[in-house]
Amino acid sequence: MAINFTEAVRAYEKIARQDSIQGPDAAQPKDGTGFAAALREATEGAVSSLREGEALSLQAAAGTADINDVVMAVSKAEMTLQTVVTLRDRVIQAYQEIIRMPI
Repeated sequence: MAINFTEAVRAYEKIARQDSIQGPDAAQPKDGTGFAAALREATEGAVSSLREGEALSLQAAAGTADINDVVMAVSKAEMTLQTVVTLRDRVIQAYQEIIRMPI
């Protein structure tokens, strides 16, 4: 099978033109369901869990909260914090592995 060099160059140029026409935002989802939106949602959920545990702890200190609710909220906040710390450690580990890759 013979490959014509000029046809290959034209094909690459055509693909390059299509990519430049679409621009860098072409790959981004328009409905806000991308990675950044998922990360933002997960972060907001973690923060709300921690705040709920803190608020119920303060209510327990004031004597106005049910102890079962406090224990559940604090346990949930603790698990959320452990998950966030584990994810942070894994992201740092992945970053360090990428940095060590030869170019």
